Amino acid sequence: MKADLLALAAIALWGSLAPLGVKLAHIPPFLLTGLGLLVGSLIALPISRFRLARWKVPVPTLLVGIYGLFGFHFLLFMALRNAPAVEANLVNYLWPLGMVVMAPLFLKDVSLHARHIVAALIGFAGAAIAILGRGGAANAAQGFHSGYLLALASAFVWSSYSLMTRRVPVFATSAVGGFAAVSGLLSLGCHVLLEPALALTTQDILLVCILGLGPLGGAFFLWDAAIKRGDTRRIGLLAFATPILSTVLLLVTTGQALHWNVGIAAVLVVGAAWWGSR
Repeated sequence: MKADLLALAAIALWGSLAPLGVKLAHIPPFLLTGLGLLVGSLIALPISRFRLARWKVPVPTLLVGIYGLFGFHFLLFMALRNAPAVEANLVNYLWPLGMVVMAPLFLKDVSLHARHIVAALIGFAGAAIAILGRGGAANAAQGFHSGYLLALASAFVWSSYSLMTRRVPVFATSAVGGFAAVSGLLSLGCHVLLEPALALTTQDILLVCILGLGPLGGAFFLWDAAIKRGDTRRIGLLAFATPILSTVLLLVTTGQALHWNVGIAAVLVVGAAWWGSR
């Protein structure tokens, strides 16, 4: 139960990513990600009681962390540049499904049953309905884009990263601060190479700090703690709530109407998570 609550807290923070992203859409994505991850890494200071030695992990573990945090965001942002955003985002939300179906490949003590596969597919259908909305299906038929493959790769990275953290030697959750710091620096490097420079306003800085403390920071620490304590299959199913919450918050903050697709999606996601966790 504690693991589920930690996972739901992380999901709640990730749900705020879209509304914050709308307000910060004028900031180049790698600059935004780099600054957000660096701010988020500071959360590890009080967790580790300001002892940086607790951030220390073996090099293979650090590489797994960089693979997850940097690799996921790099591939996702490149996907959004090379494919329609809504459809690319839909493909990216295959990562909870990946967590469920790939768990036996990464974890020896985990087995997969038919209900897990069916529940994951139902959950993904709910996520698809939430993201595509009323007219998204027509847009999806406009053609293939290379960005879809990048989005699929980003989904694989995050689901496999979440599972691999159970395979590496046990490390303190505060070590996620090191993962975020290195990934943030790599993102800023991508910004320098690929994006134009931009001067930030005071409001930008405030919102970036909120972003770093929430979906690009605090969520990663909560997620790591949940993965260490809980059933990855059930947590993966709960993660399908992310696009639902994100869509609702985005509609509220932008003043758009709440359509029928969100209600149907919520029923499918909650039902799938409940059934798959039995």
